[in-house]
Amino acid sequence: MNQLEDMQTFVRIVEAGSITKAAEQLDTVKSAVSRRLSELEKRLGVSLLTRTTRTQTLTTTGESYYQQCLRLIDDFAEVESSIKNEHCSLVGRIKIAAPLSFGIAHLGPALRQFNEINPEIRFDVDFNDRKIDLIEEGFDVAIRIAHLADSSLIAKRLTDVKLVLSASPGYLKKYGRPKTPQDLNKGHVKLQYSDQPDSWHFTASQGKDSKGKSFNIKIPAVLKANNGEFLCQAAIDGIGLIYTPDFICYKAIRLGQLEPILCEFIADNRINAYAVYPQTRHLSKRVRSLIDYLTLYFGDEPYWRIS
Repeated sequence: MNQLEDMQTFVRIVEAGSITKAAEQLDTVKSAVSRRLSELEKRLGVSLLTRTTRTQTLTTTGESYYQQCLRLIDDFAEVESSIKNEHCSLVGRIKIAAPLSFGIAHLGPALRQFNEINPEIRFDVDFNDRKIDLIEEGFDVAIRIAHLADSSLIAKRLTDVKLVLSASPGYLKKYGRPKTPQDLNKGHVKLQYSDQPDSWHFTASQGKDSKGKSFNIKIPAVLKANNGEFLCQAAIDGIGLIYTPDFICYKAIRLGQLEPILCEFIADNRINAYAVYPQTRHLSKRVRSLIDYLTLYFGDEPYWRIS
């Protein structure tokens, strides 16, 4: 067997759940599959599976190797398909990570449309707000919405996102509509993202000596959570003020459930949505095509833009 066949055998062992089942699926004897695995581990100099009489578990190295095998097998299939047919459809798996709220509400529909055009693409999607390690966890690409720090990743801008400070009409009637950021100190409360700074950043819009100067306002947090959809619903219910991306609150604002406030005092409120991937990794045609598709799908003025 060559190295590609070694990888295919290993993937079959992992996905079948046992060497016995893998042998049945490969239409060969158990001893041949077991020997193949032992020779593979010997050649690599690592243990890929922890095996007992009843169970098998991937080691940390085995998990990493499994993810790499999946990618390489799909890349090989993509190359063969392109040779056979110059106008072939995209094939293979794309493992992608995305923030929960953005992923479900906006990325999900985009992926379904991409799949309609490319039905042989298989998506493995992780909707999670944690910061994942693309290389360690075997992801092809991740969606990140932030001011990106310098890193070993390559980032392709997809679209921009606007942060909006808003509150429900009921909340504003109860606590009063603030005319300046300083008014927030008059009994107002906020809904806080768990991983965000305690203070909100504003820029003075008037005054001979103060115009353009930045300052921070800190008000009490009545509720903290790590999910924007949950906080948005709490804001609609009148529990507090919310400062959140427009892709989360745009429907509520269009329906009049939330009203933007203090817009003239918020200058630095734009961030970008990026597709990021390791610069050390070959970017397959299917992943390049997906990134290009998402760039066109969202565009410079995404459909959630409020103003």
